[in-house]
Amino acid sequence: MWVRSTMTYRASFALTAFGNLVVTGLDFVAILLMFAQVDSLGGWTLPEVVFLYGLSATSFGVADLVLGSMDVLGTRIRDGSFDTMLVRPVPVLAQIGADHFALRRLGRITQGVLVLGWGLVAVDVDWTAPKVLLVPVMLVSGAAIFCALFVAGAAFQFLAQDAAEVQNAFTYGGNLMLQYPPTVFGKDLVRGATFMLPLAFVNWVPASYVLGRPYPLDLPPWAAFAPPLVAAGCCALAGLAWRAGLGSYRSTGS
Repeated sequence: MWVRSTMTYRASFALTAFGNLVVTGLDFVAILLMFAQVDSLGGWTLPEVVFLYGLSATSFGVADLVLGSMDVLGTRIRDGSFDTMLVRPVPVLAQIGADHFALRRLGRITQGVLVLGWGLVAVDVDWTAPKVLLVPVMLVSGAAIFCALFVAGAAFQFLAQDAAEVQNAFTYGGNLMLQYPPTVFGKDLVRGATFMLPLAFVNWVPASYVLGRPYPLDLPPWAAFAPPLVAAGCCALAGLAWRAGLGSYRSTGS
């Protein structure tokens, strides 16, 4: 329904999608401005940071397209419209994900893919079969990890109801953090992004293997191939959180 509504005005859709591409690209422009003044950022060259950015932006763009509307859950709980979703013969999570589905978010994915393409061409890497295969694995696993964050954030809104910005701090904020190399952050923050909220497995850890760089926190070599396992674990935990939140919902009453 939302896609049909969007495509009714094709010129408007094209303009909003292009605007989404431009606005999200401003983060990348900021990186380019930094490198106009320095040769490296935390010891990472421009092509390496471009590679990190492309991986994170593309993975997050896919998750944002699929589940970016999860922040409307708090509003639906407050105004009582969430109750109508409970009586429909469709999974509630699918309904929330499709609510206000914004096809214009394809602009974010397009921008991420373009930057990633540049990064893949520009980085000085001796490409081997494992490294080549790891790139699509990173994208799929990263999207799954971000999807899990969206679902977990939505589950938290059953308790807080007005916690959309808290959710955004970990989703949009996590995406912004991963666009920069881990060496520019303090070790405590890197530990938190590795062991508590495993965003590091979206790009930091596997990208270090591809680029031949030391792993964050001196992780073992096999950690570069752990993103699928981490993504599966995150999705399982997010699913449990969603079921717990949905089970605790007691309607808005009259």
